[in-house]
Amino acid sequence: MTSESVTGTRDAGGGDSVKRAVLVVAILASLVAFLDGSVVNVALPAIERELGGGLVLQQWVVDAYLITLGALILLAGSLSDAFGRKRILMIGLFGFGIASIACALAPDGISLVMFRAVQGIAGALLVPSSLAIIIQVFTTEEQPQAIGRWTAWTSAAMLAGPLLGGLFVDTLSWRLVFAINPLPIAVTIVILWRVRLHDESGHGHVDYLGAVLGALGLGGVVFALIEQGQAGWGSPLVWGIGIAGCLCLGAFALVELRTPWPMLPFGLLRIRNFGVGNLATLFIYAALSLGTLIVGIYLQEIAGWPATLAGLALIPSTVVMLALSSRFGALSGRVGPRLFMAVGPVFAAGGYLLMLTMGTQVDYWWQLLPGIVVFGLGLAITVAPLTAAILGAVPPEHAGIGSAINNAVARIAGLVAVACAGLVIAGPLDRAGLQRILFVSAGMLVCGGIVSALGIRNPKRPN
Repeated sequence: MTSESVTGTRDAGGGDSVKRAVLVVAILASLVAFLDGSVVNVALPAIERELGGGLVLQQWVVDAYLITLGALILLAGSLSDAFGRKRILMIGLFGFGIASIACALAPDGISLVMFRAVQGIAGALLVPSSLAIIIQVFTTEEQPQAIGRWTAWTSAAMLAGPLLGGLFVDTLSWRLVFAINPLPIAVTIVILWRVRLHDESGHGHVDYLGAVLGALGLGGVVFALIEQGQAGWGSPLVWGIGIAGCLCLGAFALVELRTPWPMLPFGLLRIRNFGVGNLATLFIYAALSLGTLIVGIYLQEIAGWPATLAGLALIPSTVVMLALSSRFGALSGRVGPRLFMAVGPVFAAGGYLLMLTMGTQVDYWWQLLPGIVVFGLGLAITVAPLTAAILGAVPPEHAGIGSAINNAVARIAGLVAVACAGLVIAGPLDRAGLQRILFVSAGMLVCGGIVSALGIRNPKRPN
């Protein structure tokens, strides 16, 4: 099966009102999952001051969410295809809302970590289903612009999360970081409840053995990648669980090749734009995660900026993405994604390189702002065409698992890149370490652009 054979015009799942409602639902559902992943980071010191537990608690407040999210995201995509996107999305929304309230009311550190793990389970149900429901309802010609709007808002959530978290922590309470979630979730549930979708029954088949092996495999690998940063690869717990995870992934691959209803249809990886797009995703999201994390830490620990100002520094890139992502998504729908996926990462790399002038005293207007704006422009050019190219290449009945694979690649790329940050910095973070991080991140972005230029094919347009 080629990418061109599955990118013809697809039937829309409803009229314009349904499409508008679905887009709002998809944006809000993904927004809370992405926002929660980034907003908590700046609240960790305040959480530790109130609940105790030291650095270990701070690590596990983040890690518990990432492990369950990373372990279950493929299963969530499979469930979305099997039982219907609306049903799985609704379950995820209720679960995320309840877990968020529990986190806000957590009486101690152990309870907070447990509730964060539940949040990760629910979060895994949100993102694949929200993207798959866009593919289900919008025609092929409409998908790039719709995905562009989805991309703009969800990427803005990732970048604006530290600012929002800093404002809550500095002015009110860290508990509001979690307590704010039920409000957008309630709005999303009301809108989704009223939406009527066609072809929502799904096929009802679940690969249970594959689901267990996939969850254990991804969970083990993600756990090892996270914990090696503190315990090191020499720790029996780290390498033991890492090896067990790899063995489970190997068994998972064997099961998927034999079962009649695979959770992960390997045939998807042979679709050119899907396979190449995920390889580009690996480079691009590794660079995005590594560069933005270290720049934020540098502004606080070396330049001495408060958490709120460090978060505020990235807002211009958010504004650029909100303004331009849907436009570039629409353009890629007309002329094809290849040019945008090749050029956009190079622009983003240029943004990182412009930040090389930062010293221990950072002049925001001359040393940081130009790089932030160029970086945001590069992301706006790249992300919507990238997502549309990947999801537009898979058959609509596999949109859920296709989205889940792409999200898993993006998140694991970020985990690996962040886990390797210490090797790149080579000691305590200083200006030289920051510059090495920026060079490496820019290099990965350029690699993503080269992969896209060589491998992506624009779909054939109907005559």
